[in-house]
Amino acid sequence: MVSREDAFAFRAAVLDLYEREGRDFPWRRTADPWAVFVSEIMLQQTQTARVEPKYLAWMERFPDAEALACVDLATLYDAWRGLGYNSRALRLRESARICAELYGGIPPRDERLLLELPGVGRYTARAVLAFAYGVPSPFLETNIRAALIFHFFRGADKVPDRDLETVAAAVLDRDDPRTWYYALMDYGAWLKRREPNPSRRASAYSTQKRFEGSLRQARGAVLRALSAGAGYGTRGRGLADMAAELGMEYGRVKDAAEGLRRDGLVRIEGDTVRFSD
Repeated sequence: MVSREDAFAFRAAVLDLYEREGRDFPWRRTADPWAVFVSEIMLQQTQTARVEPKYLAWMERFPDAEALACVDLATLYDAWRGLGYNSRALRLRESARICAELYGGIPPRDERLLLELPGVGRYTARAVLAFAYGVPSPFLETNIRAALIFHFFRGADKVPDRDLETVAAAVLDRDDPRTWYYALMDYGAWLKRREPNPSRRASAYSTQKRFEGSLRQARGAVLRALSAGAGYGTRGRGLADMAAELGMEYGRVKDAAEGLRRDGLVRIEGDTVRFSD
Protein backbone atom coordinates (compact mmCIF):
# COMPACT_ATOMS: atom_id res chain seq x y z
CA MET A 1 0.00 0.00 0.00
CA VAL A 2 1.34 3.45 -0.95
CA SER A 3 0.94 6.15 1.69
CA ARG A 4 -0.37 9.58 0.78
CA GLU A 5 3.01 11.06 1.65
CA ASP A 6 4.92 8.61 -0.55
CA ALA A 7 2.53 9.20 -3.45
CA PHE A 8 2.92 12.96 -3.11
CA ALA A 9 6.73 12.74 -3.00
CA PHE A 10 6.81 10.45 -6.03
CA ARG A 11 4.53 12.71 -8.07
CA ALA A 12 6.68 15.71 -7.16
CA ALA A 13 9.87 13.98 -8.31
CA VAL A 14 8.29 12.82 -11.58
CA LEU A 15 6.77 16.19 -12.43
CA ASP A 16 9.95 18.06 -11.50
CA LEU A 17 11.97 16.00 -13.96
CA TYR A 18 9.31 16.45 -16.63
CA GLU A 19 9.44 20.22 -16.21
CA ARG A 20 13.22 20.14 -16.70
CA GLU A 21 13.70 17.34 -19.24
CA GLY A 22 10.32 16.38 -20.66
CA ARG A 23 10.37 15.05 -24.22
CA ASP A 24 8.48 16.71 -27.06
CA PHE A 25 6.57 14.67 -29.64
CA PRO A 26 3.99 15.86 -32.19
CA TRP A 27 1.23 13.71 -30.70
CA ARG A 28 1.78 15.46 -27.38
CA ARG A 29 0.95 18.80 -28.98
CA THR A 30 -2.60 17.83 -29.81
CA ALA A 31 -5.64 16.62 -27.92
CA ASP A 32 -7.47 15.67 -31.13
CA PRO A 33 -8.88 12.23 -30.27
CA TRP A 34 -8.25 10.74 -33.72
CA ALA A 35 -4.63 11.96 -33.83
CA VAL A 36 -4.05 10.58 -30.33
CA PHE A 37 -5.58 7.26 -31.35
CA VAL A 38 -3.33 7.01 -34.42
CA SER A 39 -0.23 7.70 -32.33
CA GLU A 40 -1.11 5.02 -29.79
CA ILE A 41 -1.59 2.38 -32.51
CA MET A 42 1.71 3.35 -34.13
CA LEU A 43 3.57 3.29 -30.82
CA GLN A 44 2.58 -0.29 -30.04
CA GLN A 45 5.88 -2.22 -29.83
CA THR A 46 7.65 0.54 -31.79
CA GLN A 47 10.16 3.14 -30.59
CA THR A 48 9.25 6.82 -30.67
CA ALA A 49 12.18 7.68 -32.95
CA ARG A 50 10.78 5.42 -35.68
CA VAL A 51 7.21 6.56 -35.16
CA GLU A 52 7.70 10.33 -35.20
CA PRO A 53 8.46 10.90 -38.94
CA LYS A 54 5.89 8.29 -40.01
CA TYR A 55 3.24 9.84 -37.77
CA LEU A 56 3.81 13.32 -39.23
CA ALA A 57 3.63 12.02 -42.81
CA TRP A 58 0.59 9.86 -42.01
CA MET A 59 -1.42 12.69 -40.46
CA GLU A 60 -0.56 14.91 -43.41
CA ARG A 61 -1.87 12.23 -45.75
CA PHE A 62 -4.80 10.97 -43.63
CA PRO A 63 -5.76 13.81 -41.27
CA ASP A 64 -8.97 12.19 -40.04
CA ALA A 65 -10.80 8.88 -39.86
CA GLU A 66 -12.81 9.57 -42.99
CA ALA A 67 -9.67 10.10 -45.07
CA LEU A 68 -8.21 6.79 -43.91
CA ALA A 69 -11.41 4.77 -44.12
CA CYS A 70 -11.59 4.85 -47.92
CA VAL A 71 -7.99 4.05 -48.92
CA ASP A 72 -7.10 0.79 -50.66
CA LEU A 73 -4.73 -1.66 -49.03
CA ALA A 74 -1.80 -1.00 -51.36
CA THR A 75 -1.93 2.72 -50.50
CA LEU A 76 -2.33 1.87 -46.82
CA TYR A 77 0.74 -0.34 -46.79
CA ASP A 78 2.81 2.18 -48.72
CA ALA A 79 2.05 4.82 -46.09
CA TRP A 80 2.73 2.41 -43.21
CA ARG A 81 5.90 0.89 -44.64
CA GLY A 82 8.84 1.06 -42.22
CA LEU A 83 6.81 0.79 -39.02
CA GLY A 84 6.58 -3.01 -38.99
CA TYR A 85 3.78 -5.17 -37.57
CA ASN A 86 1.84 -4.35 -40.73
CA SER A 87 -1.44 -5.84 -39.54
CA ARG A 88 -1.70 -2.78 -37.27
CA ALA A 89 -2.28 -0.66 -40.39
CA LEU A 90 -5.20 -2.86 -41.42
CA ARG A 91 -6.71 -2.71 -37.95
CA LEU A 92 -6.24 1.06 -37.89
CA ARG A 93 -8.14 1.39 -41.15
CA GLU A 94 -10.93 -0.82 -39.79
CA SER A 95 -11.09 1.34 -36.67
CA ALA A 96 -11.29 4.42 -38.90
CA ARG A 97 -14.26 2.94 -40.71
CA ILE A 98 -16.03 2.12 -37.45
CA CYS A 99 -15.33 5.55 -35.98
CA ALA A 100 -16.46 7.29 -39.17
CA GLU A 101 -19.67 5.28 -39.29
CA LEU A 102 -20.64 5.17 -35.63
CA TYR A 103 -18.82 7.88 -33.67
CA GLY A 104 -18.55 10.97 -35.85
CA GLY A 105 -15.00 10.18 -36.91
CA ILE A 106 -13.43 10.08 -33.44
CA PRO A 107 -12.76 7.20 -31.03
CA PRO A 108 -15.48 6.93 -28.38
CA ARG A 109 -14.98 8.29 -24.87
CA ASP A 110 -15.89 4.93 -23.39
CA GLU A 111 -13.45 2.17 -22.45
CA ARG A 112 -15.85 -0.64 -23.32
CA LEU A 113 -16.47 0.77 -26.80
CA LEU A 114 -12.78 1.47 -27.36
CA LEU A 115 -11.99 -2.15 -26.54
CA GLU A 116 -14.33 -3.21 -29.33
CA LEU A 117 -12.15 -1.46 -31.93
CA PRO A 118 -9.69 -3.74 -33.79
CA GLY A 119 -6.23 -3.87 -32.23
CA VAL A 120 -7.23 -1.99 -29.06
CA GLY A 121 -6.36 -3.54 -25.71
CA ARG A 122 -6.56 -2.29 -22.15
CA TYR A 123 -3.45 -0.09 -22.36
CA THR A 124 -4.40 1.58 -25.65
CA ALA A 125 -7.97 2.22 -24.55
CA ARG A 126 -6.93 3.85 -21.27
CA ALA A 127 -4.10 5.81 -22.88
CA VAL A 128 -6.53 7.27 -25.42
CA LEU A 129 -8.94 8.16 -22.62
CA ALA A 130 -6.18 9.93 -20.68
CA PHE A 131 -4.45 11.73 -23.55
CA ALA A 132 -7.49 12.65 -25.63
CA TYR A 133 -10.19 13.11 -23.00
CA GLY A 134 -8.42 13.63 -19.66
CA VAL A 135 -10.07 10.54 -18.15
CA PRO A 136 -7.95 9.15 -15.27
CA SER A 137 -7.46 5.39 -15.01
CA PRO A 138 -4.40 3.24 -14.19
CA PHE A 139 -2.46 1.66 -17.05
CA LEU A 140 1.00 0.26 -17.64
CA GLU A 141 3.68 0.23 -20.32
CA THR A 142 7.41 -0.46 -20.17
CA ASN A 143 8.55 2.99 -18.93
CA ILE A 144 5.76 3.20 -16.36
CA ARG A 145 6.71 -0.25 -15.08
CA ALA A 146 10.34 0.88 -14.80
CA ALA A 147 9.42 3.94 -12.72
CA LEU A 148 7.08 2.10 -10.37
CA ILE A 149 9.37 -0.90 -9.84
CA PHE A 150 12.39 1.30 -9.16
CA HIS A 151 10.60 3.31 -6.47
CA PHE A 152 8.12 0.91 -4.90
CA PHE A 153 9.43 -2.64 -5.47
CA ARG A 154 13.12 -2.44 -4.63
CA GLY A 155 14.66 -5.93 -4.56
CA ALA A 156 11.51 -7.59 -5.87
CA ASP A 157 11.50 -9.77 -8.97
CA LYS A 158 8.74 -10.96 -11.31
CA VAL A 159 6.50 -8.14 -10.09
CA PRO A 160 2.96 -8.85 -11.37
CA ASP A 161 1.00 -6.25 -13.28
CA ARG A 162 -1.86 -6.42 -10.78
CA ASP A 163 0.49 -5.08 -8.07
CA LEU A 164 1.94 -2.45 -10.38
CA GLU A 165 -1.51 -1.30 -11.43
CA THR A 166 -2.52 -0.91 -7.78
CA VAL A 167 0.43 1.41 -7.25
CA ALA A 168 -0.26 3.20 -10.54
CA ALA A 169 -3.77 3.97 -9.28
CA ALA A 170 -2.42 5.22 -5.93
CA VAL A 171 0.04 7.69 -7.47
CA LEU A 172 -2.16 8.80 -10.39
CA ASP A 173 -2.74 12.55 -10.73
CA ARG A 174 -6.47 12.41 -11.35
CA ASP A 175 -6.73 16.14 -11.99
CA ASP A 176 -4.41 16.03 -15.00
CA PRO A 177 -3.79 12.45 -16.18
CA ARG A 178 -2.56 13.60 -19.59
CA THR A 179 0.42 15.51 -18.19
CA TRP A 180 0.95 12.90 -15.49
CA TYR A 181 1.34 9.98 -17.85
CA TYR A 182 3.61 11.87 -20.23
CA ALA A 183 5.76 12.79 -17.23
CA LEU A 184 5.72 9.25 -15.82
CA MET A 185 6.74 7.71 -19.16
CA ASP A 186 9.58 10.21 -19.52
CA TYR A 187 10.69 9.53 -15.96
CA GLY A 188 10.83 5.79 -16.64
CA ALA A 189 12.76 6.37 -19.87
CA TRP A 190 15.18 8.63 -17.97
CA LEU A 191 15.69 5.96 -15.30
CA LYS A 192 16.41 3.26 -17.89
CA ARG A 193 19.29 5.33 -19.23
CA ARG A 194 20.85 5.52 -15.76
CA GLU A 195 19.97 2.24 -14.07
CA PRO A 196 19.84 -1.42 -15.09
CA ASN A 197 16.42 -1.51 -16.73
CA PRO A 198 14.00 -1.89 -13.77
CA SER A 199 11.19 -3.06 -16.07
CA ARG A 200 13.08 -6.34 -16.52
CA ARG A 201 11.89 -7.21 -13.02
CA ALA A 202 8.26 -7.13 -14.15
CA SER A 203 6.53 -10.44 -14.74
CA ALA A 204 5.28 -9.02 -18.06
CA TYR A 205 8.80 -8.32 -19.33
CA SER A 206 9.91 -10.15 -22.45
CA THR A 207 12.70 -9.58 -24.94
CA GLN A 208 11.80 -8.87 -28.54
CA LYS A 209 12.44 -11.76 -30.88
CA ARG A 210 15.26 -11.42 -33.38
CA PHE A 211 14.06 -9.78 -36.60
CA GLU A 212 16.79 -11.00 -38.97
CA GLY A 213 15.74 -14.33 -40.46
CA SER A 214 12.33 -14.23 -38.77
CA LEU A 215 8.96 -14.88 -40.35
CA ARG A 216 8.14 -11.25 -39.61
CA GLN A 217 11.03 -10.19 -41.83
CA ALA A 218 9.74 -12.48 -44.59
CA ARG A 219 6.23 -11.04 -44.27
CA GLY A 220 7.62 -7.54 -44.74
CA ALA A 221 9.62 -8.64 -47.76
CA VAL A 222 6.51 -10.16 -49.36
CA LEU A 223 4.55 -6.94 -48.86
CA ARG A 224 7.37 -4.84 -50.30
CA ALA A 225 7.65 -7.11 -53.34
CA LEU A 226 3.91 -7.04 -53.79
CA SER A 227 3.75 -3.24 -53.71
CA ALA A 228 6.80 -2.71 -55.96
CA GLY A 229 5.96 -1.71 -59.50
CA ALA A 230 2.74 -0.45 -61.01
CA GLY A 231 -0.23 -2.74 -60.62
CA TYR A 232 1.40 -5.56 -58.65
CA GLY A 233 -0.83 -5.02 -55.64
CA THR A 234 -4.02 -5.67 -57.60
CA ARG A 235 -2.65 -7.92 -60.36
CA GLY A 236 -0.75 -10.13 -57.96
CA ARG A 237 2.56 -11.93 -58.10
CA GLY A 238 3.55 -15.57 -58.22
CA LEU A 239 5.02 -16.93 -55.01
CA ALA A 240 7.75 -18.84 -56.85
CA ASP A 241 8.86 -15.74 -58.78
CA MET A 242 8.75 -13.70 -55.60
CA ALA A 243 10.86 -16.25 -53.73
CA ALA A 244 13.48 -16.20 -56.48
CA GLU A 245 13.54 -12.41 -56.53
CA LEU A 246 13.87 -12.19 -52.75
CA GLY A 247 16.46 -14.95 -52.53
CA MET A 248 14.31 -16.84 -50.03
CA GLU A 249 13.15 -20.43 -49.88
CA TYR A 250 9.75 -20.95 -51.48
CA GLY A 251 8.35 -22.51 -48.31
CA ARG A 252 9.36 -19.50 -46.23
CA VAL A 253 7.73 -17.08 -48.66
CA LYS A 254 4.58 -19.22 -48.77
CA ASP A 255 4.41 -19.34 -44.95
CA ALA A 256 4.82 -15.57 -44.84
CA ALA A 257 2.05 -15.10 -47.41
CA GLU A 258 -0.24 -17.46 -45.48
CA GLY A 259 0.29 -15.42 -42.33
CA LEU A 260 -0.56 -12.24 -44.22
CA ARG A 261 -3.67 -13.92 -45.59
CA ARG A 262 -4.82 -14.88 -42.09
CA ASP A 263 -4.36 -11.25 -41.03
CA GLY A 264 -6.51 -10.10 -43.95
CA LEU A 265 -3.72 -8.29 -45.76
CA VAL A 266 -3.52 -10.48 -48.89
CA ARG A 267 -5.46 -13.05 -50.92
CA ILE A 268 -3.86 -16.20 -52.30
CA GLU A 269 -5.22 -17.87 -55.41
CA GLY A 270 -3.20 -20.87 -56.47
CA ASP A 271 0.40 -19.62 -56.57
CA THR A 272 -0.60 -15.96 -56.91
CA VAL A 273 -0.74 -13.52 -54.03
CA ARG A 274 -2.26 -10.02 -54.13
CA PHE A 275 -3.48 -7.40 -51.69
CA SER A 276 -6.88 -8.33 -50.30
CA ASP A 277 -8.60 -5.24 -51.73
